[in-house]
Amino acid sequence: MDFDLEELVNVEQTFYDSGYADGRTHGRIHGLIEGRALGREKGFEIGEELGFYEGAARIWESVYIGQGKEGHRAVTHARALLTLLSTFPSTNPHEEDGIDISALLRQVRSRYKALCASVGVRPSLRAGELVDGEENIEGNGGQGDAKKRSVWKVDATPGAETGLSF
Repeated sequence: MDFDLEELVNVEQTFYDSGYADGRTHGRIHGLIEGRALGREKGFEIGEELGFYEGAARIWESVYIGQGKEGHRAVTHARALLTLLSTFPSTNPHEEDGIDISALLRQVRSRYKALCASVGVRPSLRAGELVDGEENIEGNGGQGDAKKRSVWKVDATPGAETGLSF
């Protein structure tokens, strides 16, 4: 009977190392699965937000151009926002590309806020929800029929210089 007493002394460490290696490979597999799911979810959220910004920019650009106000400040902001949105990557960029998604997203949000300020609306991604302080007709905190209101709350009434007719 040949056996090594040294193995008996380190039996606890041997089982620990074996369990650690198994746990690491198992964790790596589940980490990849969860990472992909989270990436898909966050990618959808960013895409939805960017689509909202693009739609708002296109609408305000067409409203002002339709009224013959090609050189209006809102048209300039809308075009700058659309240009910035066109530079946003639609695929997962590599680190060596040097694209900072969060910085680009901050720039897009800033351009959107500038566009909203130039047309006199409150910037909001949640366009269909009630604005803070507003309640529905019954005042029961969202239960029942909500009062009808426009999608964008107009902060300043348009003066004679805007000439909006919608």
